Amino acid sequence: MNQRMYGLGSKRSVIREIFEFGKKRAQEVGAENVYDFSLGNPSVNPPQQVEDVLTQLLREENPTALHGYTSAQGDLTVRRAISDYITKTHGVPCDPDYIYMTCGAAASLVISLSAVCEEGDEVITFAPYFTEYKVFAETAGAKLVALASEPDTFQIDFNLLEKSVGAKTAAVLVNSPNNPSGVVYSEETIRKLADLLRRKSAETGRTIYLVTDEPYRELVYGGVKVPYLTAYYKDTIVCYSYSKSLSLPGERIGYIFVNPQADRAKEIYLAVCGAGRAHGYVCAPSLFQKMIARCQGITSDVSVYEKNRDLLVGALRGYGFRCVQPGGAFYLFVKSPEQDANAFCERAKKYDLLLVPGDDFGCPGYVRIAYCVSPEMIKRSLPAFEKLAGEYSL
Repeated sequence: MNQRMYGLGSKRSVIREIFEFGKKRAQEVGAENVYDFSLGNPSVNPPQQVEDVLTQLLREENPTALHGYTSAQGDLTVRRAISDYITKTHGVPCDPDYIYMTCGAAASLVISLSAVCEEGDEVITFAPYFTEYKVFAETAGAKLVALASEPDTFQIDFNLLEKSVGAKTAAVLVNSPNNPSGVVYSEETIRKLADLLRRKSAETGRTIYLVTDEPYRELVYGGVKVPYLTAYYKDTIVCYSYSKSLSLPGERIGYIFVNPQADRAKEIYLAVCGAGRAHGYVCAPSLFQKMIARCQGITSDVSVYEKNRDLLVGALRGYGFRCVQPGGAFYLFVKSPEQDANAFCERAKKYDLLLVPGDDFGCPGYVRIAYCVSPEMIKRSLPAFEKLAGEYSL
């Protein structure tokens, strides 16, 4: 057997391990007594329009056409709807022939990295980063190079980036709003990143592609703006998912957008099509493709997450915990009061608090709290957090 695949299959990600532990624990003590902050599973219902459109499609469309294969890269009508929305909303040129429909952001990332990387290349990203990035990069034959971020803000450390970009750098992978920190890269950060990548591409004689992972784009609070990277750097590939914006994580629907103005854009798009074929990702779920075409610009009620954030951040800081204020997504990245975050998370289990250590996110000494849960659960959990803080005399 393939030993690497065996290794991936025989050991789940730390997030999934804690999630499975929580399900077993809920059977023992009752679900209401387990405070599971492990998984980024939206607690807010999808917008009513999603249900209405799905119902309409099921009633009105020809079943054979509705459930049949679309074009390998996705239905043209769907891709045109997305292309028109991108141009109208973000003011950048787009074309349906540069959109590739995928099974969520994970498929988008695997395909995109496989399209631009060859064996031995490097993909640079910034800690903290989503735990599966290493798997995605290695599947593309590349090595993930994770750089530490500015410790107080989790913005990009450009001194480290300057030293790290070289002839083997095929892509820089960014995620804003970020999982697990919730930090949104500022426009200043994006401008500096674009300037650096243009300069380094010229120095190395190789186009460095900027791959942006964007499932949380619409989940921002307090007027925070998320720069659209294609407007700042032409060699950008956007990996998008509707999992969070429409609360549809289990339906696995998203897309890749290759900027038509990128170097060798058509070749890159064809490489995307080839990578989708090689990984078996042709023809994303047709029903949800057609629903997406009629739901552009619609989002779930993200105000619930903002209230959860404010409640949790205020309480935890009051107990003495330290964390960076998240501008988006639905995660809180908290500094562990002891150096070993795994030990801290084990101690938290005494109070049935299920937190994820930051080691697999590239940030030892931190823990991730996914606050995409009901406000009632957060309120019930606060006495447990206070008791946990008391063990450290915070």
